[in-house]
Amino acid sequence: MSTNIFTTPGKFYRGNLHTHSTRSDGALDPQEVCRRYRAEGYDFIAVTDHFVGLFDYPITDTSNYREEGFSTILGAELHTGVMENGHIWHILAVGLPSNFTPPNAPNFRSIKNSESAANIALRARDAGAFVTIAHPHWSGLTEADARSITAAHAVEIYNHGCAVDNDRGEGFLTLEHLLNEGRPLNLIATDDAHFNTPDYFGGWVMVKAEENIPEALLEALKAGSFYSSTGPEIHDIRITKDSVEVDCTAAVNILVQGKGSPMAKLRGEAMTKAQISLERLTGSPWIRITVIDRAGKRAWSNPIWVDG
Repeated sequence: MSTNIFTTPGKFYRGNLHTHSTRSDGALDPQEVCRRYRAEGYDFIAVTDHFVGLFDYPITDTSNYREEGFSTILGAELHTGVMENGHIWHILAVGLPSNFTPPNAPNFRSIKNSESAANIALRARDAGAFVTIAHPHWSGLTEADARSITAAHAVEIYNHGCAVDNDRGEGFLTLEHLLNEGRPLNLIATDDAHFNTPDYFGGWVMVKAEENIPEALLEALKAGSFYSSTGPEIHDIRITKDSVEVDCTAAVNILVQGKGSPMAKLRGEAMTKAQISLERLTGSPWIRITVIDRAGKRAWSNPIWVDG
């Protein structure tokens, strides 16, 4: 049967969930950021400026830049607490109310006895936001750090800005440690665009929603009704007792991964359909699918929880 994302009503909308503007440390003003994403064919964007006192705790209002066929969601990158390496936390919160109460975070340095990251993530989720652990590799996140954030919906597994600027753009190890502990987390690909390097238009989510409006997009994100990509499209994923079937744009490699090192794959030329045995993944409580095209671009399904 098809996974829910492909059978629910609606259509797929392409969006970026992590972007900065001149309201914090970005190079472009919010209107120009929105214009560029709209011009590049995106259906929606979240401008998520750094929520610190240095920038007057911005939750950048982009509502005036919505137009027919293009939507925006309010959000911010939250900073507080301290990770095991001594640095301040980065928590992505998309769908924040404009009056969200700031922590004591005057800048990007940790403050003694400040609000914990776990607490601000919970406050953001309770306020209606879609909460993500941002760029775990870039941050130097430990397993203990990641484990402490119990309110997250997702882990940022591809951050284009981090990949471009310092080759630390992935977060799969953090995600899979948490999945293996039974945490039902999803994954997102983003830009983290500041527009002062080529850190834009590199990673996005494809969200299945009934309308391209903030409320419907947020509902779909929280429900896991999306996949992530740097290029390929996934058209369907069907799970049977013994195999997984994938429909996608032209691919040279389709992988099925699960708990630990076992995985299954199919290589080919311009594959648009694949049927892959799950025999090697017997016993894994979850699987996820990766589609790789000839240019090395990837699309990733969210983890799918299956009977072991």
